[in-house]
Amino acid sequence: MTAAALTLSACGSTASSADGKTNITLSMQNADVKTADPATWAIVQAFQKANPDITVTVSGEAVADHLQKLSIAAQSDTLPDIFWVYKSTAEQMQKAGKLLDLAPVLKDLKLTDSFPKSTIANFSNGNVIYGVPYQGLLTGLWVNTKILSDNGLTPPKTFDDLVKVTKVLNAKGVTTISNGANQSSFSVWAFLTMLDRYGFGDKVKGLLDGSVKYSNDEFLRLYQHIDQLRKAGAFPSNVSTQTYQQAVDQFTSGKAAMLDSGVWASSAIQASPIAPNISFWQGPQFSDGVGEQNIIMNVASAPFAVDHKVANDAKKLDAVKKFLAFYYSDEAQQILVDNGQPPVTTYKAKLDAQKQGALKAALDAATADGVTSPLSQPDLLVPTPVANSMYDSIYGVIEGQLTPSAATDLVQKALDSNQQ
Repeated sequence: MTAAALTLSACGSTASSADGKTNITLSMQNADVKTADPATWAIVQAFQKANPDITVTVSGEAVADHLQKLSIAAQSDTLPDIFWVYKSTAEQMQKAGKLLDLAPVLKDLKLTDSFPKSTIANFSNGNVIYGVPYQGLLTGLWVNTKILSDNGLTPPKTFDDLVKVTKVLNAKGVTTISNGANQSSFSVWAFLTMLDRYGFGDKVKGLLDGSVKYSNDEFLRLYQHIDQLRKAGAFPSNVSTQTYQQAVDQFTSGKAAMLDSGVWASSAIQASPIAPNISFWQGPQFSDGVGEQNIIMNVASAPFAVDHKVANDAKKLDAVKKFLAFYYSDEAQQILVDNGQPPVTTYKAKLDAQKQGALKAALDAATADGVTSPLSQPDLLVPTPVANSMYDSIYGVIEGQLTPSAATDLVQKALDSNQQ
């Protein structure tokens, strides 16, 4: 822990370097931001070109390691200047006085109205704004429509439709949904959306205060449906050893009908041979679900937060404000779009329908008539250990290692520990 704290304390740069430039640090949830997050990398490079007097030092680790280091750094008051963080962790940091209130910053930069009202509300505590959106979280199931049509199938709409599709494809040796649990246990986005089709949004407050149990009848039904998919042969035989990237490769090489992912995969899909045959599906509706079924996960991802100590250094504060102003400018939002990401402001994206057909398919699905979105993805509303248990519970059923009841009990144990 001490070593981790020292690592992050090094990220808290002094205001000026030997060459007279102002230094700010940006800590991310990827070990190789340049490769894994080309949109953010491109924005940083464009910002530095436009602001040659400011240097942005970018660092990162895998999600779990990143969040652990941030928690340690918060305790020692050595947080990076700007950092990606889970909403639940940011809330804890804000209550502990570790984050800069961004409300006056956004007002000063005239950015407050650049975001959807739901985004501001989602990262606020009273009048305090503790976070700003990093990227959009538009998730679902990418679909290779040619595989379906070649096997005499039409795109499914309901869960029963999906089971029927799975049985036909499995009989022909075709994987229906490509997933990868190895080193990427968080890659269950479509199933997290399914939790909202069983009332997660209405239950989350009770889950956290202990008045509602995760091992409830509604959630149990969902896990039983996931088990149905497993038994029908929906998932890769090597799902436990396959990584998320390998799942993407399986899909883009035409070896799976669907991919559990999000809009960030659009660039890889667009560059693959299957690009002409792609659609984006919000996921199945359930006849025994709870509440609204015609939903798609189209929310702000985990936010950027800013260390409270930035306010103590005029040069650093000015540099951070310039970075935020650039990140949410139309120029930077178009950089997001050019790298396969939706804008997080109200900016209207400029899309090339031919060169960005996959991204357009996802954006069209998100804006289809009658489709609504939850306020946030379920795992972003709970503490990190609970989120991890949710991933493990879903993959546990997908891999056949947990029964549906054991899976919901696993998450309940994490919630109980959070209460202690």
